[in-house]
Amino acid sequence: MQDLSHENQSGMAVAGRSAVPICVDLDGTLIRTDMLHEAVMQLLRINLLYVFLLPLWLSKGKVYLKEQIALRVQPNAAHLPYRPGLLSWLKQEKAEGRSLVLATASHHSYAQSVAQHLGLFDQVLATQGNTNLSGREKANKLVSLYGEKGFDYIGNGSADVPVWDRARQAITVGRERAAQLYSSEAHARHHSEDAPTKSRLRIWLKAIRVHQWLKNLLIFVPAILSSNIFELHMVGELLLAFIAFSLCASSVYLLNDLLDIETDRKHRTKCKRPIAAGQIGAFEAVNVAVAFLISAFVLSAFLPWQFSGVLAIYFIVTTAYSFILKRLLLIDVLTLASLFAIRVLAGSAAISAEISAWLLAFCMFFFLSLALSKRFVELTTQNGVKGRKDTGRGYHSEDLETLAQSGLASGFAAVVVLALFIDSPEIAENYTHPAVIWLVCPLVLYLVLRIWVLARRNHMHDDPVVFLMTDWRSQLIIGAGAILMLIAQMV
Repeated sequence: MQDLSHENQSGMAVAGRSAVPICVDLDGTLIRTDMLHEAVMQLLRINLLYVFLLPLWLSKGKVYLKEQIALRVQPNAAHLPYRPGLLSWLKQEKAEGRSLVLATASHHSYAQSVAQHLGLFDQVLATQGNTNLSGREKANKLVSLYGEKGFDYIGNGSADVPVWDRARQAITVGRERAAQLYSSEAHARHHSEDAPTKSRLRIWLKAIRVHQWLKNLLIFVPAILSSNIFELHMVGELLLAFIAFSLCASSVYLLNDLLDIETDRKHRTKCKRPIAAGQIGAFEAVNVAVAFLISAFVLSAFLPWQFSGVLAIYFIVTTAYSFILKRLLLIDVLTLASLFAIRVLAGSAAISAEISAWLLAFCMFFFLSLALSKRFVELTTQNGVKGRKDTGRGYHSEDLETLAQSGLASGFAAVVVLALFIDSPEIAENYTHPAVIWLVCPLVLYLVLRIWVLARRNHMHDDPVVFLMTDWRSQLIIGAGAILMLIAQMV
């Protein structure tokens, strides 16, 4: 009888537990990001002028803001950065008879698309009508439906505290301070991360693309060609210019990743970028981008005003590239080539040195070749499906040969410019042994041809410029070219 009674009690406990629904927050909980923040970035990608409407919509209330954004933007629920460990646990609870409720402050159309995609939830509660379902509003709604302490609630931040307080069991996820404090002080259950995550420093270094700072070494080129690199004060100015330019570049990289969240998540490798993967929130990324940009121009104030002007031009062009130019056929690669030339101009402005028209022409042709190789590689990774566009670009698989031929032609043109420079009147003014520069021509040819051979073999997986800076063979060739240019200037 005691055993039977015990079994009955156990059965009643399981039945009672099954009767208590699990209410799950969406933003930062079920997914690692915030739907509203991402929707705002997608809206601005559609038209930057919406930035002037956002404050107007917000002045009419957060519900109105969400409604207006939802009318224009609908994120793809299939590509959101869900927490796989939490999803697995919810599926297990669902199989054991628990009722699952998606309770979120996101717009109801976003919540419905997530619920439809997952096929897990028995009910969806979200922002609609005149109610922004967040904080106390959400707590009151759940209590009205299930009673005080009549539901379990899973959340991640400070807005969830009023709901946790009125839930039967509070379950926290994520690393937000509010969730960690509540978990420790209120003895709430914490759902651990799915797997050990990288340190925040490593995540941020990847997000700001520190490896791309190698491109900014072009700032040192004018000083190397004029032998000013050996002057100590010049080195200090160039280092300051390098840091300022790198901070500005990283701010644009963050902006670019925010605008490309949707397309990056569909990409084979870009889906692992910190912002696309939900490791860094959109609001957090915007704050860091603004801080980096301000820091860059503060540092530029210690250099000649011309450098600040070049830095401003770089920021304007790269921002235009992120919003519009990168989706325009051929305009994108011409813009990329010009951005490399701007880096050389920045180096010249930092030390108040005259810039050679020959150098700018060489940079335009050489880096146009590399930009075309980058598009060639991106297009080949799309498996060469006929008529298919590269993600977010204006190219088709039929354009592969045109890109390759144009890229090789641009590379050869760079060598021709270099050869003509050797025979120009300007050469005698700056070089004691100009004939030595002839040896640089085959080195440049080698770099161009090797890049394209590897690209055609599908062995090129990096940004071509970063590849040149990190590949030991390319490093030897670039080093040999720099030595030859210095020898040509020696008395």
